[in-house]
Amino acid sequence: MSTLAAVDAGTGASGVPGVSAVRAVGVHRLLAGGVEVVLSASGVGLPEVLHWGAPLGDVEADALQLAMYRGVSSSGLDRPWPQTILPGEPDGWEGRAGLAGHRAGAALLPRWNDTRWSGDARMLRVTASADGLALTTEFHLDDAGVLRIDHDVVNTGRSAVDITGLEATLPVGDVAREVLDFSGRWTRERSPQRTVLAEGSRIRESRRGRTGHDSSFLLALGTPGFNDSVGEIWATHLAWSGDSIYRVDALPEARTLIGAGPLLRAGEMVLDPGAAFRTPTAVFVWSDAGLDQISHRLHQSLRSRPAHPRRPRPVTLNTWEAVYFQHDLRRLERLAEVAAAVGVERFVLDDGWFRARRSDTAGLGDWTVDREVWPEGLHPLLSAVEGHGMEFGLWFEPEMVSLDSDLARRHPDWLLGPADEQVRSWRNQYVLDVSNPLVSEYLFASISALVTEYRLSYLKWDQNRDLLEAVSGGRAHVHRHTEAVYALLDALRAEHPGLEIEACASGGARVDLGILERTDRVWASDTNDPIERLEIQRWTGLILPPELIGAHVGPPVAHTTRRASDLGFRIAVALFASAGIEWDITDCTPEEVEELRDAFVAYKRLRTVLHTGRTTQIDNGDPGLRITSVVATDRGTAVVRVARVATGGRALPAVLRIPGLIPDALYELRLVPELRAPRILDVTPPAWLDHGSVRLPGSALANLGVRLPQLGPGQALVFEAVAR
Repeated sequence: MSTLAAVDAGTGASGVPGVSAVRAVGVHRLLAGGVEVVLSASGVGLPEVLHWGAPLGDVEADALQLAMYRGVSSSGLDRPWPQTILPGEPDGWEGRAGLAGHRAGAALLPRWNDTRWSGDARMLRVTASADGLALTTEFHLDDAGVLRIDHDVVNTGRSAVDITGLEATLPVGDVAREVLDFSGRWTRERSPQRTVLAEGSRIRESRRGRTGHDSSFLLALGTPGFNDSVGEIWATHLAWSGDSIYRVDALPEARTLIGAGPLLRAGEMVLDPGAAFRTPTAVFVWSDAGLDQISHRLHQSLRSRPAHPRRPRPVTLNTWEAVYFQHDLRRLERLAEVAAAVGVERFVLDDGWFRARRSDTAGLGDWTVDREVWPEGLHPLLSAVEGHGMEFGLWFEPEMVSLDSDLARRHPDWLLGPADEQVRSWRNQYVLDVSNPLVSEYLFASISALVTEYRLSYLKWDQNRDLLEAVSGGRAHVHRHTEAVYALLDALRAEHPGLEIEACASGGARVDLGILERTDRVWASDTNDPIERLEIQRWTGLILPPELIGAHVGPPVAHTTRRASDLGFRIAVALFASAGIEWDITDCTPEEVEELRDAFVAYKRLRTVLHTGRTTQIDNGDPGLRITSVVATDRGTAVVRVARVATGGRALPAVLRIPGLIPDALYELRLVPELRAPRILDVTPPAWLDHGSVRLPGSALANLGVRLPQLGPGQALVFEAVAR
């Protein structure tokens, strides 16, 4: 099967990339990772996508085009029209335009011509021109079957162009009838919401200047009743940390589209002659085996990145909930001592170390150590931390400024937005215009100096407010600001190879694949309530593998919900992520210290499996249970967490079945020995558990399973199955 079914003298039958493009006529097929994307071009206008889904096999190009030929309805356009990769009115499309804007008030309605393409089975580059615009669209399909689409438009005309929309779209199957996306709030991020697909063009806008606690996160359309393991699904995610649009177009005379792109306000993206605009990457994923396969594809894709974290994810202690703003060397030295004793590998000093920062009302922007609190700088604490064999990290919030700061007093013109009493503050802070070269240079120099002086291995990069009235020079500026933040992060990483950065934004308000191109994990939420965290981490894990999700063992009573929880339950939740501690463990009892120490022994032993394996959500018919398994890449080991969040309807405990193992291999299933098991409710526990373990072949564990004990709400067990 050739990549280009049409005769292509420019690339040849093999479709080798890098050779000059030829006029787009015929069919181009992208095929990788069990996914195929088929595009067709007639030689006029942009190509359209005939298919996105399962591989089609050995089929002739003419047959593909014939099979998908669009007819003409009784009340409609007189001739068949193409639903192109950038749909617009000149094509016949009557939904939301893929490209929108104006030139001197005249609407952009490009009739694309001189369309050319080049590529191979993994990549396609389409170029076209029209009305003083040059368009390049790139499709990249990776080994995991994840498709990435980028648009690039250049103003080749003689006057400025205001771009107000440029979005990537793909058609989905006609069987897609249900919609899943997400909403949320602070401490309750990524809450799923499901609806029946309705007709019309519908969008979800985010105008928060950051991804947002209520981000759409992932937009998925699927067959009725699709769930973790069943259903055909088409999904998209925008790899972008600024304002965004997620869209569904279900029109009566066209195939249903999903898509995503940046939200651009009028005047925000004005291109002078010769200027270009490149969209954030839109990521598209298809599955014929439910949501778990969406996760499997995305996890595999992310783990294949050259910059993906490779070394074991360190046990991290963050000081915020231990000391808040009350920094004291002796207290922190004691905290470091206990942290090392329980197995912490990275010690991160949170907010409160810089000038005048005794509360959240002052100091942001003045990135120098407060000599009143730290007369010798942070060196004594650094010595204590490194003396215990731990790495040292530091909290920053570079994009923000307190009006009560030397920086704001010296440079009020550096703020993003009007600096007057009418601008609303948020956590007593305002936004710096990072796109101002003077601002980015100041931040780079300040942070870089501290990284060097204190041998920082880690930055916790926070961002604690939405952006309102984010204007510069009278124009909306969120997009340029976001690009500048990315550039600053990239520059710091280039200057300090090996430096790791955590993306935090009031907890989980900046969780997207754009920020994760230049950071090493995200703080999923400011809540450490393990009941809340189970759901937040489960849905964050729909896109991100566990090693990119920060999850810490918090105190006995969560500060956000005031709910008390058992230490073993808190450990079990944190274990299935990039684990650590957010708690003043100097107040722990000797028994709690021992339990934490043993838990992190287990984490270090199991993290290779947890951070490289295949994550699956298991439904055993009990709605009060949350069961997650991670199966090693060689399928020789599985780690399974069973957590109860509500009582079940049956007195007989449910059965645990573990999919994904080698069918004819013999596995020993047992509780993870280092972890404390809770006191179960059964008078007599299941016989196999009372015995300590059971040996069953993978096929029996997948299809028969084992009887679970009766757990109460707020209890969890962690099992491991090892091939013998």
